[in-house]
Amino acid sequence: MKYIFYTLGILILTLGISLTIQSNLGTSPFDALLVGLSTKVGLTVGSWEVIMAFIMIFCNSLLKRQRPQFLGLITAFITGIGIDIWLFLLDHLIKPEQWVSKLICLGVGLIVVGMGTAIYLYTNFAPIPIDDLMLIIQDLTKMNILFSRTFIYLFFLIMAIIFDGPIGIGTILTVCLGGPILNCFMPFVEKILNNYIMKNSNTLTSNYIDKKGTDL
Repeated sequence: MKYIFYTLGILILTLGISLTIQSNLGTSPFDALLVGLSTKVGLTVGSWEVIMAFIMIFCNSLLKRQRPQFLGLITAFITGIGIDIWLFLLDHLIKPEQWVSKLICLGVGLIVVGMGTAIYLYTNFAPIPIDDLMLIIQDLTKMNILFSRTFIYLFFLIMAIIFDGPIGIGTILTVCLGGPILNCFMPFVEKILNNYIMKNSNTLTSNYIDKKGTDL
């Protein structure tokens, strides 16, 4: 069950990322950096997701003073593929041209990113290195997710500007709203999924007891 939620969370997350990119109003600092690297250097946005993840895995290991957690590359690889697939599909389905449609695309993308991130983080399985970094900073500073997320966004904003990534009003909204949206989804997702898992667990237990009773 955990792996189903994990995969679902990644698929939702990458859809949200792709929607923000497709809005052409600017995306999150990290994704803007990926797009900038893709435009300036080459390769796809998803490919740079994996490359940057590899770099951050070593940075995270230094901060935690532990061996590199290469399991995070699995999530980064799936995320990279998801982004490239969604961008390919959305390029043929959604091309917002008016400001209103662009804002709607961006807003939906931000909400979907928050929901997808909360779902896959709930599974606590191979977090994307940037989200692992977020949790590390939260632990080191003893602050909440809102603070650590905003701190990371500001760092990658500078990097995105250097590589001429798509910075715009969408980037500002992501920096300001990304943390609060995730902070709102975390307890909501945890409550819903906990209830779902508990309900299924009780159902399986009840069926097992009924079956044993029938056998007797």
